[in-house]
Amino acid sequence: MAKLGRGLVHIYTGSGKGKTTAALGQALRAVGAGLRVCMIQFIKGSDTSELAAARRLSPELTILQPAIRPSRIMHTGQPDARDWEAATCAWHLAEQAMGDGELDLLILDEINNAVALELVPLDAVLRLLCGRPARLEVVLTGRGAPPELIAAADLVTEMREIKHPFRQGIAARRGIEW
Repeated sequence: MAKLGRGLVHIYTGSGKGKTTAALGQALRAVGAGLRVCMIQFIKGSDTSELAAARRLSPELTILQPAIRPSRIMHTGQPDARDWEAATCAWHLAEQAMGDGELDLLILDEINNAVALELVPLDAVLRLLCGRPARLEVVLTGRGAPPELIAAADLVTEMREIKHPFRQGIAARRGIEW
């Protein structure tokens, strides 16, 4: 089984579509190379197509998804008690995954949004990155990556919206957007 010599930190951020998609592409590539991957989704609905794909690629790919209601929290910016509980659960899962000696790639999906909503403290994320095993690759996704995370990363990609079908009234489609 292939193992990484040195793990890097990636950030996929920006207002354009494709952050989670890029992270899933990285996961697919890693699984293809014999690596073990865990994605923890901080702000997602529970019925995404990537969950079905992960079941097919298990145990090499695992997606963990506490129940945060993304449309409400992303539109109002007001987390409630259930959102706090789910974010705390997701964060504990991230800490546990970081200590898993079998894991090669950890994806913290929408962690930047969770930090922006103050569901997860920025300093805790920075401490987690600094304390990660040297060979663990970590991907952070979500809009508005804070400058401190960008400084801590080895690779930062910003997705920028130029044109989007939502602007033409085309709804999100299962298997493409979710």
